[in-house]
Amino acid sequence: MKIKAFAKVNLYLDIIGKRADGYHELVTLMCPINLHDNIHLSFETSDIRVACNHPDVPDGQRNIAHTAARRFLRYAGRSNDGVRIKIEKNIPVGAGLGGGSSNAAAVLTGLNTYYGSPLSLETLLEIGQTIGADVPFFIYGKPAIATGIGEIITLFEGLPSLPLVLIYPGVILSTIDVYKNFNLGLTKNEKIHTKNIFKLDWNASAPKLLFNALENVAFGLCPEVMKVKEKLLESGAEGALMSGSGSSVYGIYKDGGAAKIASQRLKQQNRWKVFKTRLLI
Repeated sequence: MKIKAFAKVNLYLDIIGKRADGYHELVTLMCPINLHDNIHLSFETSDIRVACNHPDVPDGQRNIAHTAARRFLRYAGRSNDGVRIKIEKNIPVGAGLGGGSSNAAAVLTGLNTYYGSPLSLETLLEIGQTIGADVPFFIYGKPAIATGIGEIITLFEGLPSLPLVLIYPGVILSTIDVYKNFNLGLTKNEKIHTKNIFKLDWNASAPKLLFNALENVAFGLCPEVMKVKEKLLESGAEGALMSGSGSSVYGIYKDGGAAKIASQRLKQQNRWKVFKTRLLI
């Protein structure tokens, strides 16, 4: 069985508070994009095995896909079964694109399909939430607003299938470091009002509504990320934004032709990884 595990971008990300347990409360609009890993599942084994072709992604039990498989089999009453999971990485690692969570969601949904859907969507979401905050979003696989620490999902309609150019500068930003250096008070005056942001017409004005409260922190930790954003805007992007806690940045273009020209030029100018992609709605 072969499954596509799609990446995501954050079109809006605001931090609205900090909980007693240390986690940050956030509000974010996420959308899948047409960039994906390939997940291969095979079943001629009696245990769970995970292998990945990327040197920075762990094999075996340390991989989040292993956790997903183990918990699915337990919930489905198949603890004595096994699965071999092969991950072909195309999504950059440590880039704010949700690659690991997407892999876990793909394993959950793929196994559920293989076994004839013994688990309901609600149960899959429950399992996903125990694995990672973004996993429920990837189980849905549609544009959604996430709140809480990212685990509360509300599907969102009204996004166009916008063309993007996504750049990964080859730098892994630590999510822990970004959040540790984030100062909630400094973003109060610069952000769009979160209360009303999702009532606006994203179909007409998406490039103007982009916002990420973590961007300035990431720029301070890694000026290369700011340089990427500047280059995207210089290349004709109508708007550009860092995804998640970085380090990838994407630009939105008026049409696929403009995105293609920009991606070709950016590939020639820099050592960065450049992807021409689009929002999946």
